[in-house]
Amino acid sequence: MPAGPPGADQAQGHDPGILARLTGQGQGRTRSSQRGGRYGLLLLLLIATYLLTAFSGAALATELQVVLFVGVLLLSLRTSPLPAPWPVVIGAIAVIGSAATVYASLSGARVGKASEDFWKALLLLMAVIMVVRRVLARPTVTIQSIYGALSAYLITGLMFAAIYAGMQHLGTLDFFASNQPANTQTFQYFSFTTLTTLGYGDFTAAESGARSIAVLEALTGQIFLATLVARLVAAYRTPDRPGPPDRELLEDVDGAGDDEDRD
Repeated sequence: MPAGPPGADQAQGHDPGILARLTGQGQGRTRSSQRGGRYGLLLLLLIATYLLTAFSGAALATELQVVLFVGVLLLSLRTSPLPAPWPVVIGAIAVIGSAATVYASLSGARVGKASEDFWKALLLLMAVIMVVRRVLARPTVTIQSIYGALSAYLITGLMFAAIYAGMQHLGTLDFFASNQPANTQTFQYFSFTTLTTLGYGDFTAAESGARSIAVLEALTGQIFLATLVARLVAAYRTPDRPGPPDRELLEDVDGAGDDEDRD
């Protein structure tokens, strides 16, 4: 049949916008923009990394952290909005740099161990930036946004723990006061009690530089919880279940006067 003149659909009572909503057309761009940003696996990997280090005092667990942190960065790159070549480039640099720092750390030199710890902190810093950026870019707050915020919070605690370990290897004095042991487990414990401002007081930084970093971490934790996490939780809504189509809407699509013509 020949196409009618422009505006014929409107003249017969057919609204193209209503037809598009009923048929699901025109939503491809919106749906595609909401894809990505799945952080459940990243959150599980972070929890496993923390528990592995906390309950294992072996040196192998400390070296394994580098591999796990590279995995954290790669998972963050998977959901990042970076253009095509950059995720591959950053991932390749992360793998090559991690191999070099592990080799330097195995030599036993203090500088080599410090470089490994600061490299861990750099990997985690890049990961937390990409996660927070992707979470804030999402048009709606979903459960994946909550997972992403929690992942960024854990990454921040692990990042400061790596910074403390690097400072210990480069410093000449003990990191903790009262001759408390300084190792990967105690640095993680001190980092997360500082990040959450829990402050048991059993571990305290001895030098002014370490105390300044600890204060910075406490401020970061407070700002993170009070702004990003609280905002996401407040704005979170469970997905609405699709209900039956509106009868009045269907009657409007049929057009005015169609019912009378059928009588």
